[in-house]
Amino acid sequence: MQEQTLSVLLVEDDPAHAEITRRGLESNALPARLEHVEDGQAALDYLFRQGRFSDPESSPRPDLILLDLRLPKVEGLEVLRRIKADDQLRRIPVVVLTTSAADPDVQGAYSNQASSYLVKPADYDAFARLFDSLGHYWLAWNRYPG
Repeated sequence: MQEQTLSVLLVEDDPAHAEITRRGLESNALPARLEHVEDGQAALDYLFRQGRFSDPESSPRPDLILLDLRLPKVEGLEVLRRIKADDQLRRIPVVVLTTSAADPDVQGAYSNQASSYLVKPADYDAFARLFDSLGHYWLAWNRYPG
């Protein structure tokens, strides 16, 4: 299991979904630092260290990205494309976490090298169970390059 604290970037415009995600990660007592941005442009600014995210100490490179598809300013698939096109970012696992179960969205995510595609459950308990599983897999069991 992982022993170091990992940095997770959550790209989510819905405050309720962001809060459920935060609680889900905290309730597992997994060693993770959660950074949250609310739109696709802010995600790109964070990842490419631009504007208010230019300091690598306060905006560390994430070990894992949780990415919603339906985002203001820049859509999630475009954020994913830009991540995977960049030599320094492409190895970061990107888990698409969205309400859409539409096949074109699933196909688009995987054709742009998403690491996983998860559909957000409609009810809170199922959402919490999803984060329990997601947190343990990506933050406890998965190995990241050093």
